[in-house]
Amino acid sequence: MIKRRRLFQLSLAAAAAPFFPSVVANSGQLGRWSARAGMPLALQEIYPAIRGELIHVAGGLTPVAEGRVRPSDVHLQYNIAEDQWQTRAALPEARHHLALAASGAHIYALGGFRKEAAGDWSMCDHSWRYFPEEDRWQTLPSAPEPYAEAVTLAAGGLIHVVGGRTPKGENNAGWMDHTDSKRHLVLDSAGKKWLTLAPPAYARNSAAGAAIDGNLFVVGGRGVKSGNMAQLEVYDTKEDRWREASPMPQAQGGLAAAALDGHLIALGGEYFGSNGYGVYSEVWRYEPQVDYWSMLSPMPTPRHGLGVVSDGLALYAIGGATEVATRGTSASIERFIIK
Repeated sequence: MIKRRRLFQLSLAAAAAPFFPSVVANSGQLGRWSARAGMPLALQEIYPAIRGELIHVAGGLTPVAEGRVRPSDVHLQYNIAEDQWQTRAALPEARHHLALAASGAHIYALGGFRKEAAGDWSMCDHSWRYFPEEDRWQTLPSAPEPYAEAVTLAAGGLIHVVGGRTPKGENNAGWMDHTDSKRHLVLDSAGKKWLTLAPPAYARNSAAGAAIDGNLFVVGGRGVKSGNMAQLEVYDTKEDRWREASPMPQAQGGLAAAALDGHLIALGGEYFGSNGYGVYSEVWRYEPQVDYWSMLSPMPTPRHGLGVVSDGLALYAIGGATEVATRGTSASIERFIIK
């Protein structure tokens, strides 16, 4: 059984209930949500990837009893046009907080946590590459360090792993064995070599991001000591340089994000602190050209630990949990379009 984090050890003002600065354009009604065919099983703490019209979901946490979850090795594929799910080759081992990324003809599965004799949160440094036509996984070279809950983005034939959690000492078996990282690792397009590039300014885990016009956008997340974060950092892939942009109007950790119409869309997440705990329904749009955030139509099913992908026409919000921590794991998928 997964022993989830101690919620109130993060009882800090930065992680408290929602707030809305008056400087934000609070339209809140732009965009339309619709339900799609749910997954064959409920999953949270997932990081899906999309290739063409096919969405891949692998790993995560699935419920075994009320409030109890276990790591999953299930690999699902969703066909957008047909609104149907099918099961594909399972992961080589069960993994939660496993990040998927699509690059070229392949799907990559990177990092995350696995269950070991010493604990359920053993962070991993090895990854796999999936061959869709052959429906098989291949083991890749190990990363320079173990990682999980990082922002993993594909851009220019490279896969970037930014931030996330890292072991703070020799122990690497439980949630409290870890701390936050400023890492910036890159796996080359051949899946053979890892590189280290310029680190971001902020160490954080459970953030989200997207690749837009050759830049990487990393937003939100949380720090072990600071709670939920709102900072937005932008990485120039040509100059290997980070800059800070306007923060998200609300600090949200455990959120998800994707790119749509050249904008960054960030949504969901959870909060727990001195003022209570809950799950966010807010959806935010960031416009890079004007460095500006606005509010979109809220999620019909507020969730954290969800996955979000975009096919260029719409966003798909997948799985997650409707309550904080391990309760309320969901199988739902909802489509969002801006009209």
